[in-house]
Amino acid sequence: MTTRTPLGTTPEVGVPLPLTTGHPDGRTSRLAGEAGGAEVRRSVLPGGVRVLTESMPSMRSATVGAWVGVGSRDEAEGHHGSTHFLEHLLFKGTARRSAMDIAAAFDEVGGEANAATGKEHTCYYARVLDADLPMAVDVICDMVTSARIAPEDVDSERGVILEELAMNDDDPADVVHERFAEVVLGGHPLGRPIGGTPQTIRAVPAEAIRAHYERHYEPGTLVVTAAGGVDHEALCRLVEESLAGAGWPMEDAAGPRPRRTPDPDGVRLPAGGRLTVRRSTEQANVILGGPGLVATDERRFTLAVLNAVLGGGMSSRLFQEVRENRGLAYSVYSFSAGYADAGYFGLYAGCAPARVPEVVELLAEQWHAVATGGITEEELVRGVGQVSGSTVLAMEDTGSRMSRLGKAELVHGEFMGVDETLDRFRAVTTEDVRDLAAELWQAPHSLVVVGPFDDDPVPVVP
Repeated sequence: MTTRTPLGTTPEVGVPLPLTTGHPDGRTSRLAGEAGGAEVRRSVLPGGVRVLTESMPSMRSATVGAWVGVGSRDEAEGHHGSTHFLEHLLFKGTARRSAMDIAAAFDEVGGEANAATGKEHTCYYARVLDADLPMAVDVICDMVTSARIAPEDVDSERGVILEELAMNDDDPADVVHERFAEVVLGGHPLGRPIGGTPQTIRAVPAEAIRAHYERHYEPGTLVVTAAGGVDHEALCRLVEESLAGAGWPMEDAAGPRPRRTPDPDGVRLPAGGRLTVRRSTEQANVILGGPGLVATDERRFTLAVLNAVLGGGMSSRLFQEVRENRGLAYSVYSFSAGYADAGYFGLYAGCAPARVPEVVELLAEQWHAVATGGITEEELVRGVGQVSGSTVLAMEDTGSRMSRLGKAELVHGEFMGVDETLDRFRAVTTEDVRDLAAELWQAPHSLVVVGPFDDDPVPVVP
């Protein structure tokens, strides 16, 4: 039977976990049992490092991730781009290992290692056979605690990152999404590009990157999650030994850094906006949308159903009207993103430049129709089924389960089992979807168009 349990033994969460025996510090809790004998547990190690595992007895592999609760939004002036820079630099070597040593450690066991930078957290992760988990933990902990950040590595990796940004800038779909976030979120740090800009990457010095690393990479910000063939107590010992061996301060008195919470005064966002970005492309890329929900909003389950009905699949309203009935686009969908104190919601389409006004009108028309007229019971059943099925299918992968644990700890502050997640989707009503669509519709609209235009191709934003 699954349970939904508030996470945290620190004051900002409010409800402490029940303590169980087994870990030396007495701060280990069993969060939930899942289907197939899987078990989810959480420990707080000395120094405030948090460890969460989902043990899956039938798996011969495991995915482990080291999450640092810092993202692009946390960069101080003069440090912009440092978070993404560190994602690259941690693979360039430590006091104990060269870049080749790190790469070879995973290659020789058939494993995979990578990292991802977000606006609010960074994750370094690896997927290996269960027998190779000690190696993966040792290498990743070594990277997180003891990165060299040598000036020569900064200089060489600067070119690599500039090429990565250039590659993204060559993709108009990437450009329209990035610029849409900027327009909706305005001057808020969440509106900055995760990877930085060519200007900030060229300008940020090695000293600033190191200062960013030393300030944020510490026990209280670290969360280690693992899923698959993993033993919780063994993993806790591996993590604690690796971190202590690297010289990290692991005093019992220290605790986890408080989880992000919404700004009590709210976030002041622009009153809508519009932007046309010129690109010599055969197709225009369009996003119409506006502010959305924060990550912890209880209505995020309703938002998932709204996305499914409006633009989440081949039976969605946008797909049927824009693609099937009108033949105006190959790719059309709705999407959302939520953070601690802001979020956004949008409708995307790629179409012929000459059809942009018509497509924007259709996007607005379908959104407004849901906001005013709601959805049918048939659409609700189909939408709930879609998000439920995709949720369960995603859980077939140890990487997805590892990520679920990290987000539960850093973002939501609670662990929710699969069954309760499905129950929350099933509890959504047609009225819930209509009311949320109406609230989103009433917020200021923003429109971003990327294509071969010298002027704004849409005279009026719906």
